Amino acid sequence: MRIALCIEYNGANYSGWQRQQGTLCVQECVEDALEKISLTPIQVTCAGRTDAGVHATYQIIHFDTDVSRPIKAWTRGMNTHLPHDVAVKWAAFVDDEFHARFSATSRRYRYIIYNDPLRPAILNGGLTHVYYPLNADLMNKAAQYLAGQHDFSSFRAANCQAKTAIRTIEKIQVFRLGKHIIMDVKANAFLHHMVRNIIGSLIVVGRELEPVSWLNQVLQLRDRTKAAMTAKPNGLYLIEVDYPAQFDLPNSELGPLFLDLNNH
Repeated sequence: MRIALCIEYNGANYSGWQRQQGTLCVQECVEDALEKISLTPIQVTCAGRTDAGVHATYQIIHFDTDVSRPIKAWTRGMNTHLPHDVAVKWAAFVDDEFHARFSATSRRYRYIIYNDPLRPAILNGGLTHVYYPLNADLMNKAAQYLAGQHDFSSFRAANCQAKTAIRTIEKIQVFRLGKHIIMDVKANAFLHHMVRNIIGSLIVVGRELEPVSWLNQVLQLRDRTKAAMTAKPNGLYLIEVDYPAQFDLPNSELGPLFLDLNNH
């Protein structure tokens, strides 16, 4: 049988999602907990591999098993074996054609900047502190150049293994809530470091070091060296993955720290 899980994690203490030799990753923690429940080794597949230090409120995984357990074993039982900063939010039995990665139609990330001259103490591991004044309106105007289908070579990491840099951004917004600046971006898929490279360049526009049109120039050049530095991982969250209605998976619940900004 095939089972899907929603995993939430604070990525600050991990070298990303994907299991790697000699370093702690979220996948390792999840698979170790699954083995304790099933009493057999299990390998999982995720919707999107997050980088070191990146968080998730809605990472979707699936795995196959012949072991019969009640659904609560895959939720409450799993959580008793997971570290405090990793948790299962729900579990569901799914059809064999469901695939956490390939069945996904879009993914949504949110990046949160704390914009103040002085650093925060509360939740500082989940925010990126920028002490320069930022103009969120200019950042949002620049971001609109990225909406639609483009070649995002200027915003992909040098070691990105994707076969093509063409992606479609369905929606991107940047706005200020008090001292926080939020970028919310939804696309069919993302390149390695794509979101962090975009926010790094938007910060340049927000500081008014470059005009709004500069971001379009960078996009059209398709040259990573023309964009700004990669932003820190602290403020980045995978918050939603969309699947066809036929799979009937629970919706993303963003919680009080992640207001639903779809209608902003």
